[in-house]
Amino acid sequence: MFESLSYFALQQYWWAIISLLGALLVFLLFVQGGQTLIYTLGKNETERTLLVNSLGRKWEFTFTTLVTFGGAFFASFPLFYSTSFGGAYWVWMLILFCFVLQAVSYEYRSKPANVFGPRTFETFLYINGALGTILLGAAVATFFTGSSFSVDFKNITNVSDPVISRWETPFYGLEAALNIHNLTLGLSVFFLARILAILYFINNVQHDAIQERSAKSLLRNTIPFLVVFLAFVIILLTRKGFAVDATSGIVYYENFKYMHNLIQMPVVAVLFLAGILLVLSGIIKTLVTGGYGKGIWFSGTGTILFVFSLFLLAGYNHTSYYPSTFDLQSSLTIINSSSSRYTLITMSYVSLLIPFVVAYIFYAWRSMNRTKISENEIRSESHVY
Repeated sequence: MFESLSYFALQQYWWAIISLLGALLVFLLFVQGGQTLIYTLGKNETERTLLVNSLGRKWEFTFTTLVTFGGAFFASFPLFYSTSFGGAYWVWMLILFCFVLQAVSYEYRSKPANVFGPRTFETFLYINGALGTILLGAAVATFFTGSSFSVDFKNITNVSDPVISRWETPFYGLEAALNIHNLTLGLSVFFLARILAILYFINNVQHDAIQERSAKSLLRNTIPFLVVFLAFVIILLTRKGFAVDATSGIVYYENFKYMHNLIQMPVVAVLFLAGILLVLSGIIKTLVTGGYGKGIWFSGTGTILFVFSLFLLAGYNHTSYYPSTFDLQSSLTIINSSSSRYTLITMSYVSLLIPFVVAYIFYAWRSMNRTKISENEIRSESHVY
């Protein structure tokens, strides 16, 4: 089956898999967004416990998807993994630290022997929700803005120092947070995660006061989201991109590269626009229709479609998905950074299990969401976060 595919087709297939996992991860960041709203929407201990437990039933989906995304990236495009995770390690260490804080907080917030009090762990959850989303968004934005690194395959024969990739700044990835375009995507992810969380609470939490505050908070988060998101899209479609010559593999700057990618890949353009429209439709319908609780599914689906198309813009159509601003020819593409053909074929057979995993997640999610979470349910639960 997969043996009949060309090496290039396998590379494109795995970039699509990575793109889908990245899109699912961004959708599931509504958990992080909700963690930044615990004190905004919950005004007493009971209300905050409701919100934390609503999120606590889903946080493992986000964590598992993050690990799967990283593992799939490592297996299919190992040169990216060694270059980015080995070079921009301060950014990735901060992101991982944020997720460790999250796991600890859900485990110990309501433990009887918790000497620090719930507020300490709720603060940790806020740090994970704010810093984790902004840094993840900024890290993904470097797919379009580039990073300062060099790649020299000749070094693999250097017994004393067989390092292929080197980071060329002393900040080891922290400089990504100082780039305006990177920050626009980071803040877009932050506000989008909060919006999705609000829509999720409206769908999942049975509490009149929380429902009322959620409706008001939705508009307050939508306005800044639209500002930073539009800034990101406008800059993206008008900036120089990193194109790759199809014959020689030489990387060069191309004006309006990502706009050209949209035009030359109409399917991606449809996904891009449909994603934006679905996100907005979920928000607008919730704002104008009192008691409407299905906005999370419109905006969530739109998020997945838009982020999926964003990854495709970064890697398809002869584009460098991880460009080097230090040395253009060190830039990574899906061709020069992937695993061997044999590895990709083997992994492709494993990828056939993905629909079963998605079906299980859907089943587990639906089982947990059959009824809205309420105060009575929390009191009767044997395990409370």
